[in-house]
Amino acid sequence: MRIATFNLQNLRLRGDHLDGARDGDVPQDRGAQARALDPADRALTAQVIRDTDADILALQEVFDQPTLDHFNAHDLVPRGAGYPFRTCLPGNDGRGLDVGLMSRIEPALIRSHATLTPNDLGLHFDALADDLPIFRRDVLLAQIGPLTLFICHFKAPYPDSEQVWAIRHAEALALRALIEREIPDPARALWMILGDLNEPAHSQHRPAAIAPLRGDFATDLLTRIPQTDRWSWHNPIERLYGHPDALLASPALARRWPNAVPQIIRSGMGLETRRNTGPHLPGVGYHRPHASDHAAVVVEIDGI
Repeated sequence: MRIATFNLQNLRLRGDHLDGARDGDVPQDRGAQARALDPADRALTAQVIRDTDADILALQEVFDQPTLDHFNAHDLVPRGAGYPFRTCLPGNDGRGLDVGLMSRIEPALIRSHATLTPNDLGLHFDALADDLPIFRRDVLLAQIGPLTLFICHFKAPYPDSEQVWAIRHAEALALRALIEREIPDPARALWMILGDLNEPAHSQHRPAAIAPLRGDFATDLLTRIPQTDRWSWHNPIERLYGHPDALLASPALARRWPNAVPQIIRSGMGLETRRNTGPHLPGVGYHRPHASDHAAVVVEIDGI
């Protein structure tokens, strides 16, 4: 079984037009000229997904279910990479960018936790309301075969202030509490956290906001890759590289598959991502067209 996570960078359907992989925060990503490159972006996004050959794909920054269905039908299926089981449920992002799931295997269970509050988990955070949703987007739980997956996208780390660190730290603590509530013996069960945890490339804060999810609780499978080659995201404006994209495995899963080493697929990233010496998909441009500002991260779990 191949399992992947991929932040699609603002995948949104407007009529019959999918937005490209752009945030609109630089002049070249706004206006008619930028819009004209949108179809090329999404063709590259689809090619990266095809190349993951993932049986299960955790997604971030998908606007809604119609967006995901349109992308599957018009970009993935023509490339032989369609997914029969697709889910994107409403979350808490103010722009409507949610987490999602595509799978070749029918999930036994899918559950959103967008409405989960600290009160629900018996938690309290001084800077957050006890009766308001704790996750800034959602945590989507999916049971597929023997695996329980927790798909998430934490608060963006901008600016990297004490307040933002506290929000992301609270999300990490809440996710840990949720896993401990859902799985009676987390150390012995097969589960994985997938998604964009938004841990910044360089932070003034120590420890990391997501520290509650590491250590004895879960194994970051990306640590099986040399640190210099671990990056999966590029910010060309600030020239930052990082690996916010996570595959955190339960102790039992990490122990059972010690040779499961993730692959980071950067072939759809723009040529301005200079650490990526190749290969590049045909059609990739300097800034755009590109598949996303994130790479796809995939791992193979044999025998499932």
